[in-house]
Amino acid sequence: MRKVPTTVITGFLGAGKTTLVRHLMENNQGRRIALIVNEFGDVGVDGDLLASCGIEGCADDDIIELANGCLCCTVADEFLPTMQALLDRPNPPDHILIETSGLALPKPLVKAFHWPEIRSRVTVDGVLAVVDAAAVAAGRFADTPEQMAQPDHDNPLEEVFEDQLACADMVLLNKSDLLDAAQLDATYGELTAKLRPGVRVIRTSRSAIDPLIALGLSAAAEDDLAARPSHHDTEDGHDHDDFESFAITLAEVADPAALEARLSQVIADHDILRLKGFLAVSGKPARHVVQAVGTRIERWFDRPWQGDEDRISRLVVIGEKGLDRAAIEAALLA
Repeated sequence: MRKVPTTVITGFLGAGKTTLVRHLMENNQGRRIALIVNEFGDVGVDGDLLASCGIEGCADDDIIELANGCLCCTVADEFLPTMQALLDRPNPPDHILIETSGLALPKPLVKAFHWPEIRSRVTVDGVLAVVDAAAVAAGRFADTPEQMAQPDHDNPLEEVFEDQLACADMVLLNKSDLLDAAQLDATYGELTAKLRPGVRVIRTSRSAIDPLIALGLSAAAEDDLAARPSHHDTEDGHDHDDFESFAITLAEVADPAALEARLSQVIADHDILRLKGFLAVSGKPARHVVQAVGTRIERWFDRPWQGDEDRISRLVVIGEKGLDRAAIEAALLA
């Protein structure tokens, strides 16, 4: 029996994973693709964006959202039952995409493909790591000399980033259009030095890549775990105690541009890693999307509010442990 190929899409917060998923599903070439989306916070923004994108293949039945957790931590409780349900469908998918949380470690998830319940029915076609080129160039994942000099130094961002790269079969150096040629070449060199031999790096903008390149790698990554080192190989498990997330509910927004200016200041003041969500804008029938990676903010109207939806504004905030939630809320609710 043919094993169903599965592609694991990893990458740090805001690297462009959801954009890649949307691109692959939009160009699915007639294949039945099922999607599992996992988010760190308890509000599923990415799954909602995909489900409402209007692309054939993005119907509710094709998208399974696992929010408020991390697949690498909840393999037995959430991932395995989900995979079994997909595989047991009368008309199972031709390919499965798994978009992990930006804080997830891919290796524990790949290990799960050895579980007896699914190992004869599914294989990891490849692990795609999406990298934010501008964040790497800005040193977001690198230690400063001052940090390295501190006793018991620990950099959770660097550990997650390196674990995602170490497990990759292909790397998308995304948002390449944000760098000039010299910066891009330097970032490419820095990145390739961290990868296993033979891992291909492709420079992309808005995660645009030919599905014939990204899907069909036939890596069988679950059989190659020893070659994919992790900072957590000697641990029984791991947690995400270094990070936290919470959601803020706002009233209808009269001036999105003014809110964007406040968001940019709050993100800078509190070193927020990721902010995303939806706004209800006064007098506008459409939902307004906000996406921020650091102080880089994008926003747009995506679709009309549905009749059964509450017109509320909700933003998810993700950062390292110790965020001053009260101060952040006060600044945004002012």
